[in-house]
Amino acid sequence: MDRSLALELARVTEAAALACGRWVGKGDKIAADDAATTAMRQSLGAMEIDGTVVIGEGEMDEAPMLYIGEKVGTGYGPAVDIAVDPLEGTNLCAKGGVGAIATIALAPAGGFLHAPDMYMEKLIVGPQARGCIDIHDTPSGNLKRIAAAKGCDIADLTVVLLDRPRHDAAITDIRKAGARIILISDGDVAPAIAVGMEDSGIDMVMGIGGAPEGVLAAAGIKCHGGDMQARLIFTTDEERRRAPEMGISDFNKIYGVEDLAGGDVFFAATGVTAGPLLKGVRYFASGAETHTVVMRSKSRTVRFIRSRHYFDHKPGF
Repeated sequence: MDRSLALELARVTEAAALACGRWVGKGDKIAADDAATTAMRQSLGAMEIDGTVVIGEGEMDEAPMLYIGEKVGTGYGPAVDIAVDPLEGTNLCAKGGVGAIATIALAPAGGFLHAPDMYMEKLIVGPQARGCIDIHDTPSGNLKRIAAAKGCDIADLTVVLLDRPRHDAAITDIRKAGARIILISDGDVAPAIAVGMEDSGIDMVMGIGGAPEGVLAAAGIKCHGGDMQARLIFTTDEERRRAPEMGISDFNKIYGVEDLAGGDVFFAATGVTAGPLLKGVRYFASGAETHTVVMRSKSRTVRFIRSRHYFDHKPGF
């Protein structure tokens, strides 16, 4: 695929971040998400692709924009799968919290797992610890191998988990092993991408979160050469019934990066609020500034783009 798609994706996430950035701290996560989704959809419509949303805002009857199965782009160009989360961390945006992002990933048609809207257990590390993780093992067992691969003590490692009661046992085991923990309220895609950046201060992301977010995370992880293992968590009979409709037949399968995001993958994210990966949107008298990461798996290139947007030359969102 054309490498210029990377910059086009950056424009898409910038538009979404600029739109929802106006809602930071205003307590209205629905309005913030609507603003991001509308802007992202408009930007995607101008891309020279024949795109299909496979990870989106919900089913067609649940989401008026960027629903699963929606066609995006001009219809001319490569046939691609699109995974989107116009505002990952809606609560973070509404409360002015840390780490809300606008994010998108692109792969050749059939490249992304068509993940149902359900839970997924994830274990994610950066390139230095590639090949060291085992989702069947305890957190402390994984930490021992990661520390050995990085040539450090377990006490030097930092693990990120969603702050949920379902992770209490894992948290106890991690603390007993001696590693540090960062508990986050929402938004596990940003730390999953940050784990691949040596200066992020994050060594492992683990725990149960959303399956669609797991696919987005895998796209970014593939681009920077990290590693991931995941498995779907079925909590209802309805989830088990619907899974085969999305091509999932083995309910116990352990998914690797290639299973979740195959082929030549592009990933982009723009910060809405500041976090360990990206700076948030900053507004000034004549425009705004955004901070974006753009990655491609084929070249394993990671670019950070600091952009100034002058609203007398474009919409002010």
